[in-house]
Amino acid sequence: MNRLTKAAVVAIALSTTAVPMLAQAQDRDRREYRQDRRDDRRDFRQERRNDNRDWRNGRYDNRQDYRQDRRDDRRDYRDERRDDRRDWRNDRWDRNNSNWWRGRSDFRGYNGPRAGYWYAPSYGYYRVEPRYSGYRWRTGGYLPHQYRSYYVRDPYVYGLRQAPRGYRYVHAGNDILLIAVASGLIASVLSGVY
Repeated sequence: MNRLTKAAVVAIALSTTAVPMLAQAQDRDRREYRQDRRDDRRDFRQERRNDNRDWRNGRYDNRQDYRQDRRDDRRDYRDERRDDRRDWRNDRWDRNNSNWWRGRSDFRGYNGPRAGYWYAPSYGYYRVEPRYSGYRWRTGGYLPHQYRSYYVRDPYVYGLRQAPRGYRYVHAGNDILLIAVASGLIASVLSGVY
């Protein structure tokens, strides 16, 4: 046998054994590839399920947190309002407490009564004519023009309602008067405020 024949025989022998082995290897690779793809899809679906579950649980938790936060906020708001009402009540004029005004910013310069002067909170002391010093104001009387500009800035502090249209509360000595703005007619008197 010559060399060429030997090579042809070897090539035929190899091709008859190698081709089926190669095909078998390719089938094995295809099966593994399909199995890997199945596993990947299964993992992907499982991850999506887990993500959806986590998302739903997260939304539920978020809703619960939101509701709890709103409850806490409402509770805090109610507590603050209650405290504000207490402070407001304690910050108001009290007929039985002669020192109710102490510590208030609008009474910063007040040192008690001074002869010849009246004190108006937030305005300070101002000079008055001697005939009005110690004067007792009465409903139906008139407040002189020069004393009508000392308006009460916050009537609620003194337990007063809002003044009707055309009227204002005015400080006159230790009294608060409700006067008609145009004429100075005294509609009501709150005596001895401070």
